[in-house]
Amino acid sequence: MTNTRSSAERIVALDWSGRVDAAGQRRHIWAGVWTAGVGVTLEAGRTRDEVAEWLIEMAAETPRMVIGIDCCFSFPAWFLREHRCRTVFDFWEKVAAGQGERWLARECEDVARDERFWGKPHKRPEQFCGEGYRRMMRGTDWENKVAQSLEGGDAVRAAKMKGITPKSPFQIGGSGSVGTGSLRAMPFLLRLREAGFRVWPFEDAALETNNKSRSPAGMTTKKATTKAKTSASPLVVEMYTRLMTGAVAKSNAAARKQYLAAKRKEDALYAEISRGVMKKAEGSEDAFDALVSVLEMVRQRADFGGLRATKDGELRLEGITWRPGMR
Repeated sequence: MTNTRSSAERIVALDWSGRVDAAGQRRHIWAGVWTAGVGVTLEAGRTRDEVAEWLIEMAAETPRMVIGIDCCFSFPAWFLREHRCRTVFDFWEKVAAGQGERWLARECEDVARDERFWGKPHKRPEQFCGEGYRRMMRGTDWENKVAQSLEGGDAVRAAKMKGITPKSPFQIGGSGSVGTGSLRAMPFLLRLREAGFRVWPFEDAALETNNKSRSPAGMTTKKATTKAKTSASPLVVEMYTRLMTGAVAKSNAAARKQYLAAKRKEDALYAEISRGVMKKAEGSEDAFDALVSVLEMVRQRADFGGLRATKDGELRLEGITWRPGMR
């Protein structure tokens, strides 16, 4: 049974971009937005800074909001410890203070380039090859992108990753690199947290709003209500769009159209989407990812309020990629 007091009233799925130029950000950052009683919209045209302001404004209006962002929220735990970060928030502060852009620089004049950050034009370093391959990934990356295809893995998740080369946050160049967007998301995440957003799995969800309190006699009193009233806080989770869409040639407009047409026939959530929103998703891979992701999050919206901070020391540094079915 759904607990309506802790169920999200608004869900936003952000298909993220690490582009440095404002025009690129406005073109590639898409948001799928579901609002209770309103439905789904698809939006683009904002820079990262503008998206942060927009989310903060919406959270003031609808605190019971969940935001999913398609990027890595952290790096492997050993890397954070190397930089003397006791929490992921320490790491975000370090990245926001300029270290992130130094790592992203292809060639650094003032300091030697950290060769562990690789991608065109630099090859993957030897320490991340062979037996070191797993070391360049967080536990959640390995779990979702590699382990399921091994013996004993989840066949459903393995099928979703079919044809996809597993990526590491250390990859900052070349096709499908996730490191650039992830590093440029960390100052954004820090800003949201400073504005009162909770970030899972580092913090508990707090979507429930308690508007009533009862006196010992069981009667509601104005005084008791005032004292006991608690405010909900918006929640941010890391997501991976491939786990939402499954195997589909998203870069192919015809494949996107076919996928959405099939979903519209068989899935009630898709049947409610306006033709205008569908056209946007058919016309852009980024918009497609945002739409499918927000709908899968809507399908699971009753579960977000129950998410609790992890007690695992490694995961408290590395984070966890949320996927449908997680509670």
